[in-house]
Amino acid sequence: MAAGGFIDSKNGKQYEGKVTMFVLVTCLVAAMGGLLFGYDLGITGGVTSMEPFLVRFFPSVYKQMKDETGSNSQYCKFDNELLTLFTSSLYLAALVASFFASVTTRKLGRKASMFAGGLFFLVGALLNGFAINIEMLIIGRMLLGFGVGYCNQSVPVYLSEMAPAKIRGALNIGFSMMTTLGILGANLLNYWTSNLENGWRISLGVGAVPATMLCIGSFFLGDTPNSMIERGQKEEAKKMLQSIRGINNVDEEFQDLIDASEEAKKVEHPWRNFTQPNYRPQLTFCSLIPFFQQLTGINVIMFYAPVLFKTLGFGNDASLMSSVISGGVNVVATFISIFTVDKFGRRALFLEGGIQMFICQIAVGTMIAMKLGVSGEGSFTKNEANLLLFFICLYVAAFAWSWGALGWMVGA
Repeated sequence: MAAGGFIDSKNGKQYEGKVTMFVLVTCLVAAMGGLLFGYDLGITGGVTSMEPFLVRFFPSVYKQMKDETGSNSQYCKFDNELLTLFTSSLYLAALVASFFASVTTRKLGRKASMFAGGLFFLVGALLNGFAINIEMLIIGRMLLGFGVGYCNQSVPVYLSEMAPAKIRGALNIGFSMMTTLGILGANLLNYWTSNLENGWRISLGVGAVPATMLCIGSFFLGDTPNSMIERGQKEEAKKMLQSIRGINNVDEEFQDLIDASEEAKKVEHPWRNFTQPNYRPQLTFCSLIPFFQQLTGINVIMFYAPVLFKTLGFGNDASLMSSVISGGVNVVATFISIFTVDKFGRRALFLEGGIQMFICQIAVGTMIAMKLGVSGEGSFTKNEANLLLFFICLYVAAFAWSWGALGWMVGA
């Protein structure tokens, strides 16, 4: 690849270097962390809607789902505290793990943290795939959560530090792209395994495949120059920077990395500094946007899509196929954000996506209220169900390109 100059967005300096195959392959392997997260998002909702899985572990939920007396609301067919614990335990574990992951990433390096995330996910997927009781399921889910927490904390940092400034946004969005591919792959697998007697075991256990790829890849990945400098490995850091840039003369950029590391070490009370007036815009941007992003309702679609569609009256195969369709729309829309973000700008995609999501939420909510009401009694005709799926897909598309634009805003 041709040599050229990279302008670092942090200090405005131009560094010489190439977009090397080493960087691209390294970042592709690291982005497997996004694949793990996406796979779990997509697989769980499908598994919890599979009848053999419910019969074995949650018979009361299966009984409610099959109740034809009309005594149960459509909204309450999957109302079960133990089932809720199964799905939510991953996120609780991921929250706890993220605090430990930050220390691991800083003290032992990004590479070690990614390996730990892959290993946690591998063991958790195997436990879930071979589960014979609720305890194994919950423990497996918690280990999956540890894996997600470690990967979500370390992979974006790794990608940002390995990528040249010129393509940093593109490689950062690779994490989002792999997440959407993981969701789609999980939805397709669920559709295939739904009619198998123990198909849920395949769905849960296949998560071990990308986890193994991440673990093996971590052995061959190099750590980032920033991380090596932080841990006093300056000679190794310079060699890595030379490999990343594809040239030998990296003295200026290397010295800037050392200077930045030294300045960072001089900072006292970094958490307290966040509250200072000059940091408030950055603090607001980095806190409230992800916060409200999670409150948009996207997790209901991505995580519970098959359950949601089944609750709204879709058949088993129809609910899983609808999840495949929404997952496919998610992937396509993420590609759209990659190819249009430079033409329309990050802010334009971000705002348009938010407005489109708002309109679609109003439409979906109105349709559900009109057909099912407050009590949850009623059903959709085929045409109404297709229209509902259309609005949900529009919503997913809007989220995808607004999320992609956010990734570019943060990573660029």
